[in-house]
Amino acid sequence: MADLVKGRLLVATPELEDPNFFRTVMLMLDHTEEGALGVVLNRPTTASVSEPLPEWASIAAEPAVVFVGGPVQPEAAIGIGRRAGTGEPDGFATLFGELGTVDLERPPTAVAPPVDRLRVFAGYAGWAPGQLERELAADGWFVVESDAADPWSDAPTDLWRRVLRRQRGQLRVFADFPMDPQAN
Repeated sequence: MADLVKGRLLVATPELEDPNFFRTVMLMLDHTEEGALGVVLNRPTTASVSEPLPEWASIAAEPAVVFVGGPVQPEAAIGIGRRAGTGEPDGFATLFGELGTVDLERPPTAVAPPVDRLRVFAGYAGWAPGQLERELAADGWFVVESDAADPWSDAPTDLWRRVLRRQRGQLRVFADFPMDPQAN
């Protein structure tokens, strides 16, 4: 069961109407028996990364804004970076692949291995033990493979449709699901 969805995407089904997660694409950072944690990839704000973190602005992926990562601890910032080299980790904690969390209190030059791309999230989504499993069993989320480009999308508000459109079979049909099916 552990790591069932770590590194994958949770894509909200059209029936998931919770305003915190309506049509979201969630990158799952962790999933264990103790719970799960992820960040929403398609909720950019208008706040530039340069406002709270001027040192990091030069490597912030476009759009270089802070994203709403989820409803838990919205005052906390999580930095997700892509490592651009090797070396003993210092200020960078590998999650999976080339992705890791970045210590945003350090200047970029003090993080090892070096990071060439960054996304900043205000808050995160968290699930208690067994909670995500219940939501998955109730078909609240589609679980799909992530693409290395997903966290860095330059058109994040289109990500829900794009992720669904690249799926095979019936799942692909949901990409064209109307915002309000009753108005159809």
